[in-house]
Amino acid sequence: MSAPETAETPASEATLPPGPVPRSAARNTLIVMAGTLGSRLSGVVRQQLINGFGNELLDAFTIASRVPNLFRELLAEGALVNSFIPVYKSLDSDEKSQLARAFSGALIGINLILMVLGILAAPWIVDLLVAKNANIDTGLAIYMTRLVMPFLTLISLASIAMGLLNADEHFRESSFAPIAFNAVSIVILLVATVLFPHSATWLALSWLLGGLAQLLVQLPALGKYGLLPTPQLMTHPALGRVLVQMAPFTLTTGARQILNIYVQRLLTNAAFFPSGTAFAYSNAETLFTMVNGLFVVSPALALFPRFSQLAADNDWPSFKELTYSTLKTVTFLAAPASALLVALSGYAIGIFDLRGNMPLDRFTSGTLILTGWAIALVPWAINTVLLRTFYARQRTREAVVVSAVGFLLEVLLYNVVVPRLGLIGFGISTTISGVVVCFSLIYLYGRQLGFSVPNLAFYLARVVGLSVIAGILAKLVSLPLPNPGPHQLLLSIFVLALAGGLGLASYLGLAAALNVGQARGLISGVRRRMGR
Repeated sequence: MSAPETAETPASEATLPPGPVPRSAARNTLIVMAGTLGSRLSGVVRQQLINGFGNELLDAFTIASRVPNLFRELLAEGALVNSFIPVYKSLDSDEKSQLARAFSGALIGINLILMVLGILAAPWIVDLLVAKNANIDTGLAIYMTRLVMPFLTLISLASIAMGLLNADEHFRESSFAPIAFNAVSIVILLVATVLFPHSATWLALSWLLGGLAQLLVQLPALGKYGLLPTPQLMTHPALGRVLVQMAPFTLTTGARQILNIYVQRLLTNAAFFPSGTAFAYSNAETLFTMVNGLFVVSPALALFPRFSQLAADNDWPSFKELTYSTLKTVTFLAAPASALLVALSGYAIGIFDLRGNMPLDRFTSGTLILTGWAIALVPWAINTVLLRTFYARQRTREAVVVSAVGFLLEVLLYNVVVPRLGLIGFGISTTISGVVVCFSLIYLYGRQLGFSVPNLAFYLARVVGLSVIAGILAKLVSLPLPNPGPHQLLLSIFVLALAGGLGLASYLGLAAALNVGQARGLISGVRRRMGR
């Protein structure tokens, strides 16, 4: 879900500047959201270009790109940020510099080993990910897997950079770095579309070189703020604390990868689904992560250093206040996005058909998967925030155990629900597991710090109710218009703008009328910027 980053060079001997002055939480959130918006929109363009390739090539690419992602969450964004920042924030300037050198050195060594193993073991890994009667070209998937394996090292280094910058609340550089990934990928894909329209090599290189760009653009910022480490294979007392915090993520990551492996084997099973389904899943995933990244992950990411600092200061009243305000913000944003995606899922998938050659089965599969996933947006928005409150308090074990159980439950639900309901069953299963995880996290949080369930429940009832109204209105507006489908790019954009815009306007208007604070704050902010 969602995109982050880091770097290196000798600031080891240099004196670090004084600790950063705390920035406005709202400003940080807006910076991260702006970067995420730019990243996701450019990601849509990248996905549009990729959709111009055929099903055989795209399905193989989908499997290949999953292989480095098997390790990415543990060694890149999720585990690194959630484990590294709380420990890093608790150190003085000199200790921070030493920890950065030790941690980056250890991470590079681990990644290089995994990269070599991934390249050598590619045939066995691909065989694990695809069904026996596969609907994809496994030989092509193996070739592309070997090409993209270095992506793991690049994104891990980029994530070190992101962690260092975010820990000192320098969000602008790290938040906009994923745009460089997409920009480089888009350029390479444009060349491939014109000169090498059937080239697996160029498709894989677009992803690999994009990862390199995401790392490189953050190096100047690290140097500017005196944060650029010199990676060294060295020990440091705090490194053990980070690794202890990371260790439970092995459980979560293992459970998540069981889920991912099961999903890929299901999608590539010719007995259940046609060729093209694996990449249809990727299309739905791109839209879901765009919305989730913008409205959920961005605020949570921007506020995580603040949570960590409050926990380090033992300021629990402020910690709880920040928890409630963040939950209300992300659900206020996620609920209408969920309803509008359910109502307009077909038109949303239609925006990927840039060249007008998307096969009907890829379109239909993507629409069904996205519809189900959209329902899961609100419970997983709550989980995203609550999990970070555990990481900030360095209570990682509880959080990852709950997450791991949720992922395993999701696998069981997939096994039961998907064969009966088809592709929409992915989202239904994710929603059910999300609700179970949500109640579990609220219970654990409340047992430790206290949690006002009625307060949040009343707020959610209003927000979700208004979102349903907005979704119904958007659907009614779309009904007189042509149905969504392949080869309808302009229609899809028009309907999303018209029906989605009217639905969103009705949501904001009703929310303001009912005195939902976020709506009034948003509208007043827009008016101030317009000089009214």
